[in-house]
Amino acid sequence: MHAAFRLAAAILLVLLLGACSPPAAFVQVVSPSAPPAAAAPPPTETVSPTLPATDTFSPSPTETLPETVTPSETASVTFTPTLSGPRVYVFPVQPAGDTSFHEGGHPYPATDIFAHRGDRFVAVTDGVIDFVSYVDRWDPIKRDMSVAGGLCVAIIGDDGVRYYGSHLAVIAPGIQVGLRVKAGQMLGFVGHSGDAITTPTHLHFGISRPTYPGDWQRRRGEVDPYPFLLAWKKGASVTPVLANLPALP
Repeated sequence: MHAAFRLAAAILLVLLLGACSPPAAFVQVVSPSAPPAAAAPPPTETVSPTLPATDTFSPSPTETLPETVTPSETASVTFTPTLSGPRVYVFPVQPAGDTSFHEGGHPYPATDIFAHRGDRFVAVTDGVIDFVSYVDRWDPIKRDMSVAGGLCVAIIGDDGVRYYGSHLAVIAPGIQVGLRVKAGQMLGFVGHSGDAITTPTHLHFGISRPTYPGDWQRRRGEVDPYPFLLAWKKGASVTPVLANLPALP
């Protein structure tokens, strides 16, 4: 009896132990996940570096001005005036509207054209530079009238007439004896050099025959400029007449 009981108990224990044992271990085979694909980097924008624009400007060559020469009272210009064809004349001070002038005022034919300091003295017609005074040599004590004009320029026009302007403040760069100039080309700037130092700024303007460059007495004026200045200021091209002048000594 006891043996049967023990056997039954043993069988029961085995059955109980079998029921309580964990089932065979279940191993979940999991394939390792592939690492997520790396996000593609944003496309790299290909940018060429900005370069400064190439400067294609070719500067003009440096202007070479004629060498400044020492003024010469005896310099001569070999020049044959051209007397044929139409002539162009311009008023000798620009802008012409700034000026005032009247007839007379000198014991010889000449006209003072009053203007602002720094207004331009220009060639009245095409021609060649006959005389330039670069230095104001006027001395009020000595009163040498041959240098009374101070800074001044004279040209012989293609019309065969000499035109003279004096009392300038500055001679224009490059102006020298023998230089060919065109009507309206700047010769200097209005001032009051020479014996005009105590007077309002003006251009002393003279018209004469083309004698030698140092002939200051004729250079300052032989023909009354007034009627020609009136015409030129109105835009009329009128040529001065050199008739009836006294013979040269």
